[in-house]
Amino acid sequence: MALSQQKERSVRNEWLFREVNERISEVSPDFEVRGLLEFLCECGQEECLETLPMTRSDYERVRAEGDRFVVKPGHQDPAVDRVVEEHPDFLVVMKVGQAGQESEEHDPRS
Repeated sequence: MALSQQKERSVRNEWLFREVNERISEVSPDFEVRGLLEFLCECGQEECLETLPMTRSDYERVRAEGDRFVVKPGHQDPAVDRVVEEHPDFLVVMKVGQAGQESEEHDPRS
């Protein structure tokens, strides 16, 4: 089943923020404060510019799966996200259905 244009645009935004977070992770030694980095929320909301304090190792663990994203609590989209981890400052969501398949295909680490 194909994604609606709005959902497709949302998923593409998530991929873009994931790419930005990949760069943050790469340069992490320069920006760590007390072991934490500020990653961007990888939700699909165009207006969202929230940051999520995470350790680099937490982010790397999430990124081990191409269909996983980090979002601020409340920013998950039940139509395409299933929450797989809950933390005080962020959630880990897994994309489901077509969104999950496409996210894995567009994973910069694959």
